[in-house]
Amino acid sequence: MFNTGEELLKIANEKGLKLWEIILQNEAQVSEINEKELRNKMKENLLVMKESSTRGLENDIKSISGLIGGDSKKVENYRKNKKTLCGDVINKAMARALSCSEVNAAMGKIVAAPTAGSCGIIPSVIFTAAEVLDANEEDIINALFTAAGIGQIIAKNATISGAEGGCQAECGAASAMAAAAVVEMAGGTPEMSLHAAAIAIKNILGLVCDPIAGLVEAPCAKRNASGAANALISADLALAGVKSIIPFDEVVEAMYNVGRALPVELRETALGGLAATPTGKKLMKEVLR
Repeated sequence: MFNTGEELLKIANEKGLKLWEIILQNEAQVSEINEKELRNKMKENLLVMKESSTRGLENDIKSISGLIGGDSKKVENYRKNKKTLCGDVINKAMARALSCSEVNAAMGKIVAAPTAGSCGIIPSVIFTAAEVLDANEEDIINALFTAAGIGQIIAKNATISGAEGGCQAECGAASAMAAAAVVEMAGGTPEMSLHAAAIAIKNILGLVCDPIAGLVEAPCAKRNASGAANALISADLALAGVKSIIPFDEVVEAMYNVGRALPVELRETALGGLAATPTGKKLMKEVLR
């Protein structure tokens, strides 16, 4: 059993296990579901993630409100046909993250990992990294368990809710989960995974939750794209040997404290931030009329 990143690392180092192994064993014990069945359930999540992260790349998906849609296809076409600044990996990840967000906003099926508002980050990062690393389906399922364990720690000790802690808690948690997962997929140590998770949260510490018209569409979708890029650069930093000066658990605690210090207007109420701009208010009137 583990409740913190430090406890998870201690178990990993003492037993010589990967993070996903500890997390899977723990889940089997807590849920009283055997590991084979848990892996099958995770595979079902993987299939939903795959569908939602690819659907928008070739289809013009429009949200119910009309606020967002079609951006994932634009980025995918740009990646295929232009000389991009960030290269194939980042652009693929961004397109896939946008696709998931667009599917969500169109009332399609997604995996809310950790939330619907941040649903694009983990699948886009894990599938893109798997292509780079030539990882197979079992590797991807292992990575999803690693991501789940990191999310579990954040939820236990802080929050993954934008309404409680701002977008840093949603996209920050998702970036941390994805970064830790792909570090392990790439052969990094448990310590490196935790450093990547800490760096990912630090990079967007203080990010407010300000959905226009109160809908999980804008700026949420684009923050999924930037969250995916954040996860990948955090993973690369950790794999290169860069460490978070502040330990993961303390970063999570700081994120929670920052979230609680945010005024209510900046926590998913659509009363502040981008939602309160003249254009944000105008769009809200158009959507809600």
